[in-house]
Amino acid sequence: MSEPLPRIDLTQAIQAVRDQLMAAAALGVNEPLRFEVGEITMEFTIELRHDDHLKGAVKAWVLAADADSGRQRAHTHKVSFTLQPKNAATGDGWEVGHDSRGDTSAFGGSA
Repeated sequence: MSEPLPRIDLTQAIQAVRDQLMAAAALGVNEPLRFEVGEITMEFTIELRHDDHLKGAVKAWVLAADADSGRQRAHTHKVSFTLQPKNAATGDGWEVGHDSRGDTSAFGGSA
């Protein structure tokens, strides 16, 4: 029997997307081709559970795509929402780019 995956709550899932978007933005600064991040639609299948560590508060845990098919559908819910990323300093849309050109030598071709 395989070990269960670590549990990820909805907050951690959204933070992971935020962190990776910021990392991608840092990689594309001063590039001649930039991408503006448009609306981000996120959809998760979650399971709501009481969390005794949070004095009985309810937590939303994100389920893996291959989650146990034996779970009753009544205990899982689909949550979807759209986010519009903004630069906190300027209020403008977010772009993906980076200062340095990067190194392609590891790909076997000439840079």
